[in-house]
Amino acid sequence: MPNEKFRQQLVNEVARLMHSKQETDSHRAVFVAARKLCKGWIKPADLPSQREIRDELKRISSKSVQEDRFCVYRALLLPLESVTENRKLHPESDVLYHSLQVFELAKNELPYDEEFLLAALLHDVGKGIDPFDHVAAGLEVLEEIITDRSAWLIEHLVEAHDIQDGTLGARAKRRLQRNESFEELMLLEECDILGRVPGMEVLDLDEALDFLKGLARQEGSF
Repeated sequence: MPNEKFRQQLVNEVARLMHSKQETDSHRAVFVAARKLCKGWIKPADLPSQREIRDELKRISSKSVQEDRFCVYRALLLPLESVTENRKLHPESDVLYHSLQVFELAKNELPYDEEFLLAALLHDVGKGIDPFDHVAAGLEVLEEIITDRSAWLIEHLVEAHDIQDGTLGARAKRRLQRNESFEELMLLEECDILGRVPGMEVLDLDEALDFLKGLARQEGSF
């Protein structure tokens, strides 16, 4: 009978060796991993199949991509701590604190919706890049690391404010209303307005990112 525990250890080690480029040939990687994990004779039934190795490599690669995107989120958000705005519109102080407030309010509304929460946390990252066109700047840098839905929510947040102000044209409003995420867009608009309170208690940046990582794990994407 195959030793399933040893077999899985072998699969993990082979995939690790190949993912880190220490070994590029799978057969050679199996030999190296087997010598490391077992000094004695290995039963053929305990050797991993090529499919098992490919599946584990895919899992590791996917996890690496997810880890990388959260590192990018953090790198984009941290500089916002030194970005301030008009105190009449944003009395809460810096843009990072505002972003964390919006995230906190969004989390209280839809704690299971990773895409919505990412839009809430990341909607102002462009202000650390180009304060004159922060939406376009933010969407450009986030293009490969957020979903189309998150991007749509960020892209149209200004128009959602215009809807609330009564300044958006009827045609543009109808266009937005046709999108299936219109209700979430208006909820994000509300969170953005309410997230401007001096002294509001919020998660710190790493805690907010850890919360999002937890959602990603539940979805099987992290």
